[in-house]
Amino acid sequence: MNLLALPAFADNYIWMLHDGARAVVVDPGDAAPVQAALDALHLELAAILVTHRHPDHVGGVDELRPLLQGSVFGPALEPVPQPCQAMNDGDVLDVLGHPFEVMHVPGHTRGHIAFVQRDAATAPLLFCGDTLFSAGCGRMFEGTPVQFSHSLARLANLPPDTQVCCTHEYTLSNLRFALAVEPANGPMLAHQAWCTAQRAAGQSTLPSTISQERLINPFLRLSEPTVVAAALAQGATGPEPVAVFAALREWKNHF
Repeated sequence: MNLLALPAFADNYIWMLHDGARAVVVDPGDAAPVQAALDALHLELAAILVTHRHPDHVGGVDELRPLLQGSVFGPALEPVPQPCQAMNDGDVLDVLGHPFEVMHVPGHTRGHIAFVQRDAATAPLLFCGDTLFSAGCGRMFEGTPVQFSHSLARLANLPPDTQVCCTHEYTLSNLRFALAVEPANGPMLAHQAWCTAQRAAGQSTLPSTISQERLINPFLRLSEPTVVAAALAQGATGPEPVAVFAALREWKNHF
């Protein structure tokens, strides 16, 4: 299986997996990059996966339907372009002969889902939409701090080598906030230098890994003393992970 990040809009990525003949795409907010990749690589479009309802993730679905040789799979709890096979937490679908596990990860939106592709021969792949970003997380538009912190904890418990395929190139801006939370975090500083070089060379900073995010992402480090102290200084109501998350998310909103 080949993994490609197709740039779209100002900072989106549409993720494509293909086996040399057939492809699946995740969150095609724009049809044009997908069509261009399918044509260039002579691929059939076998499936479309959708994590949530926002236009920059579903805007290209209907335009791609004439090319689609399979189904659209998306969250059962959100209004996404129809027809779409409704996916719930714990569902497993077969795409290109590989199992994709569905996780309900509310917070950014109420019905947001993620897809985890596990293959014994390679590291797992996490397609997490706007729930988890490298060094950050999505805005809390519809969920609650309890829901969002629980969703992030579920993702953090995936195998350490899981590749994190999030859908926005926000890593450097997220790292600036992360370093405001933990200014002396060595892995953050090192990763910031690497990401700066990547972007200067026109390269992506993604995918990340769960092991990397546990070191650099304050929203996955809610029990770390340095993160707790920073959150309390910003008005967190207590040291519990939910309270720390709520304070960090509000701080990030205005950073």
